[in-house]
Amino acid sequence: MLFIGKLLFMRTTCYCDMTRVKALGLLSGGLDSILATEMIQRQGIEVVAFNVKSPFCLCKKGGCAAVDASKQLNVTLKVIVAKDDYLRMLRNPKHGYGRNMNPCIDCRIFLFKKAKKYANEIGANFIFTGEVLDERPMSQHYPAMKIIEKEAGLEGKILRPLSARLLPETEAEKKGLVDRAKLLDIQGRSRKPQFKLAEEFNIKDYPCPAGGCLLTYEEYAKKIRDLFAHKKHVSMADIALLRIGRHFRFGKNKIIVGRNEVENKFLTANKVGSDFYFEPCDVVGPITLLQGHKTKAAIETAAKLTASYSDAKSGEVTVKFGKIALDRTITVTLPQKADVDKLRVGNAEKKSKNKA
Repeated sequence: MLFIGKLLFMRTTCYCDMTRVKALGLLSGGLDSILATEMIQRQGIEVVAFNVKSPFCLCKKGGCAAVDASKQLNVTLKVIVAKDDYLRMLRNPKHGYGRNMNPCIDCRIFLFKKAKKYANEIGANFIFTGEVLDERPMSQHYPAMKIIEKEAGLEGKILRPLSARLLPETEAEKKGLVDRAKLLDIQGRSRKPQFKLAEEFNIKDYPCPAGGCLLTYEEYAKKIRDLFAHKKHVSMADIALLRIGRHFRFGKNKIIVGRNEVENKFLTANKVGSDFYFEPCDVVGPITLLQGHKTKAAIETAAKLTASYSDAKSGEVTVKFGKIALDRTITVTLPQKADVDKLRVGNAEKKSKNKA
């Protein structure tokens, strides 16, 4: 037997032959999912970890730190990449958005549907997560949890070890696959119980303790809304560009201006065949990408924005541009800052809100 704080953990089997029990754990790499996995492992249950890699994750490491966490926990990790079906959900979530453009409930439903499919493939007996009751305001209160379970086809089948004793028994508990007495009753947004448990479990490395999603950030949400408003078929390549550069809207044209050498190289490497790109001729400046119909006005506007973020201080600036090669030039006058700001993605949205 092993005592962890006030909890009694046994490494032997409890109600059945645990050598035959397998659980699929949703592992983000955050502290909650690490703790939940450790708790299930301490009941002698084989754990396979599962992660959906989102383009909106703020963690610096791939898979939202799930790879490092799986190594720390010594579990096999299955990572799948969110694709176009995720973007379709994001464009029109049934349950709406939480903070800014975060489709919190629909995102969980999406995730659990993917987990259910994989759990069936590997013959897992149940699915568990590191969710804590009432930790997140939109998706982790009990009514939302019930909606998510029902629409994912997993009613009564999702175990939440950190809060299980505050929730109805799941199938895994009723069947004796898991000892409910060794589960916890954590609730709310305080992280103190988790930090204490991490210390007791000797878990010191949790690089993504609170997670993070770009969709909750106002400036990024403006870019997503603008993209959906102007493009019917959005690809993951479009999403990747949202992290890069300064974004402007000129009618139906999208203009992206690089902020540094790394972004300039990315824009050059990731332009598609119909895009024009721009660069100042005689001064240091950014690479600019012009998407959409290449009217004379759109080309001139992209050139002015390029000049605006160059090292030119005043007067006229010559900018080279083209589709395959920078084989054409245009000379423009440096625009006023106010004129530049008017074109920034989200400013039209901000004006309409102010009028309201």
